[in-house]
Amino acid sequence: MLRALAVDDERPTLEELVYLLNADPRIGTAEGAGDATEALRRINRALESGPDGPDAIDVVFLDIQMPGLDGLDLARLLSGFARPPLVVFVTAHEDFAVQAFDLKAVDYVLKPVRRERLAEAVRRAAERRGAASSPAPRIPVHEPDPDHIPVELGGVTRFVPVDDITHVEAQGDYARLHTDRGSHLVRIPLSTLEERWRARGFVRIHRRHLVALGHIGELRLDAGSVSVLVGTEELQVSRRHTRELRDLLMRRP
Repeated sequence: MLRALAVDDERPTLEELVYLLNADPRIGTAEGAGDATEALRRINRALESGPDGPDAIDVVFLDIQMPGLDGLDLARLLSGFARPPLVVFVTAHEDFAVQAFDLKAVDYVLKPVRRERLAEAVRRAAERRGAASSPAPRIPVHEPDPDHIPVELGGVTRFVPVDDITHVEAQGDYARLHTDRGSHLVRIPLSTLEERWRARGFVRIHRRHLVALGHIGELRLDAGSVSVLVGTEELQVSRRHTRELRDLLMRRP
């Protein structure tokens, strides 16, 4: 069973997180720390205790924006340890997801924290650690229809119509979906979306970009360089994808 440490400078949020963790059958113990400095002292004690010692910590549930040393700084420090605990970020801000996963975070949970979303993070941590644990209650998952993609924003899952997506940008293990009304970060590789949406008119134009053909307004040629205009944004087309894109645009109704 996992031994957890929750770190958050907001006391009510910390108490709620510790409560939810202790209610999960895969968590053996869950403690709280009010800032990164207190967390470091607790983690140092865990390291001195050893992985099987009474003070060991398997996973840290870590806020990002805190006074003094923030969550990303603390995660960088932990990554330098010989046997660091796993890290799950719990934050109200989606903007740090790419940096978080560059630091090998197990998961990135947005506030306000929902019980079922936290349970998924615990499952991933237990799987990563290889901990033997009691199975958590299964939450029925209903597959969204293929015309929509679920995105998480502020702890709420919303379903974005695929037809509203103008282009997709690769960001590490994540992809950022762009629409006329904003963008959303999803934990799906660009290659997966390329395969899933090829039949819907999405085409790869660059190693970092996937574009909906129907949203391309212009194809621009400039001194051998090729780009497309999608809304108000100009995106470069790599040389290896230029011929395929031009052929598809010529055949487009």
